[in-house]
Amino acid sequence: MESIHLQRVYDHEAAPEGAVFLVDRIWPRGVRKEDLKLDGWLQDAAPSNELRVWFGHIPERFGEFSQRYRAQLKAHPEAVQPIREAMEKGPVTLLYAAKDTEHNQAVVLRDYLTQTAG
Repeated sequence: MESIHLQRVYDHEAAPEGAVFLVDRIWPRGVRKEDLKLDGWLQDAAPSNELRVWFGHIPERFGEFSQRYRAQLKAHPEAVQPIREAMEKGPVTLLYAAKDTEHNQAVVLRDYLTQTAG
């Protein structure tokens, strides 16, 4: 299994190594689709709208957010299948828009994929 890298979409390099997936439910503001070289925009792998709004990027809610989001991922394994398939071939980069680099869905998704690989 190859490594999973996280990167803010606004810091996105022109050509990162491996497969690149946007894992936000909503397209990031100010970013043109043609400017990103994506292997996929995985809206269904992102937290539900309800969970996303509830979390509101409030760090104190991150623990519960992580548990709820992991439950959503477990209930819909097909949502992350493209990432799993890409991981078998090489490195993967998950792009996200959140300003907080430690408390966001990409962190939870990376950890979930790593812990459930196999």
